[in-house]
Amino acid sequence: MKTKAFIMDDKAIQRATTRIAHEIIERNKGIEDVVLVGIKTRGVPFAERLAKKIEDIEGEKIDVLTLDITLYRDDLTEIDKGPIVKNNKIEYDINDKIVVLVDDVIFTGRTVRAALDALVDLGRARKVQLAVLVDRGHRELPIRPDFVGKNLPTSREEVVSVSFAEVDGIDQVVIKSKR
Repeated sequence: MKTKAFIMDDKAIQRATTRIAHEIIERNKGIEDVVLVGIKTRGVPFAERLAKKIEDIEGEKIDVLTLDITLYRDDLTEIDKGPIVKNNKIEYDINDKIVVLVDDVIFTGRTVRAALDALVDLGRARKVQLAVLVDRGHRELPIRPDFVGKNLPTSREEVVSVSFAEVDGIDQVVIKSKR
């Protein structure tokens, strides 16, 4: 795939992370009973960055969990590459917690739907919110993020690629062309 446009560099990602961290704190009137759940793979480093920023602001640690939604996906036959399937061995009680699902990009909403199914198997959260770095539109399900770093109108022929230094060695968001 060919890179079509650079959308966010490391500084823009930092600014969006700071803003979302403040919004999470404000919306929930603090961080009591709030837990961040990163959707594997790139939702995890984003959740960890949000947790660090929230700790810097509030002076208090916030728990970060990792959620592998592979077994809950409805498109397993269409996925070329996916994370290795592992059971969610989350030893954490999400009952009556405010769960903030965290992912890098929201597109059709199917990943978030799978994450919600996985969460239901873990317990009954008081509230579930969604934080994403990029919202590219084209929803197929009625799912809307609560916290968005950047709204990015795209065509279906484009791919939004988010890279985090922890996984990819660089922080950036680019649009790539399938052609």
